[in-house]
Amino acid sequence: MQRRHFLRSVSSLSAAAALVPAHTWAQGAKPALTPVKFTLDFKVTSQTAPFFLAAAKGYYAQEGLDVQIDVGAGSVASLTRVASGAYDLGLGDISALIEAHAKGSLPVQAVYQYYNRAPFVIIGRKDRGITTQMASLKGKKVAAAAVESTRRSWPMVAEQQQLGSDFFEWVTTDFSARDNVMVRGDVDAATYFHDSAVSLFQRMPPEQLSVLSYAEAGVHLYGNAIVASTALMKDKPELVRGFLRATQRALLDALANPAEALAAVRAREPMLRDDQERARWAITRTYLANAETAQVGLGRIQPAVLQQQIAQIGKTFGLPQLPTVQAVWNTGFLPTAVQQGAGA
Repeated sequence: MQRRHFLRSVSSLSAAAALVPAHTWAQGAKPALTPVKFTLDFKVTSQTAPFFLAAAKGYYAQEGLDVQIDVGAGSVASLTRVASGAYDLGLGDISALIEAHAKGSLPVQAVYQYYNRAPFVIIGRKDRGITTQMASLKGKKVAAAAVESTRRSWPMVAEQQQLGSDFFEWVTTDFSARDNVMVRGDVDAATYFHDSAVSLFQRMPPEQLSVLSYAEAGVHLYGNAIVASTALMKDKPELVRGFLRATQRALLDALANPAEALAAVRAREPMLRDDQERARWAITRTYLANAETAQVGLGRIQPAVLQQQIAQIGKTFGLPQLPTVQAVWNTGFLPTAVQQGAGA
């Protein structure tokens, strides 16, 4: 009799348990995190420190996300990875996204503007007569990879500055050889992402070099943005919002305490040089937080500026049709606006 009563009690408890959510029944057990795959545009450096800091400090986990951060192979590859569904989110250049939309329907949109300005620069040797003015490049030899963003965007600078198409001579050089040809003096200047030029600065004193900025030449291009697939935004909007909230939170922390952010990056890539990454981040932050972000907030854009960029890219690359701002950029997932200036 007692055994039958015990079995009935167990049966009742089992039936009741089936009606109770698993996380409630588990007596304090944490709910499972949602896996998220995020692709960088390139290798791991301090340029993307906030993403690693968000993971290290548990910000993604607090949003219910288990984020896997993988190295990339360029912006086009990032867009392809996200469009195919192989990755949920990625980091990619807005100009590349505009081109992709202009050439056909692409199920990917920008959702957070990471680089408020593209860090496109040409770095020249002062002993070759190069100053911070684009006019000083006349007749010089400028090294660049065959297909890279800074080189491809040069016609916009040439038009803005009213310079001829053959203003200087391009010397096609592999990415890995640019520092060498600059140090040896085989060329007078070379194209760089500004924050990627720290390797050159380690070999040549910065006071011997001039930095010619595309932005200061009047070409205002937004740079890398966080992108998401339209399917993800439709099916899991809170995942996108949570990822952006956590990332912006870490970006604020990185701006306020760079050492903490750099430690998170070096935990992922221990072989990185601390001095080089500090110098890199000091440059990167000026493109992430600047006068515009102080006005409109981190991660945001001004539609008129993006519209101008779309028009410039269409003209430069002879695109058959141009996408709208709304086709390229989706503002519906941005976290609460945070104003943050370059002096943060």
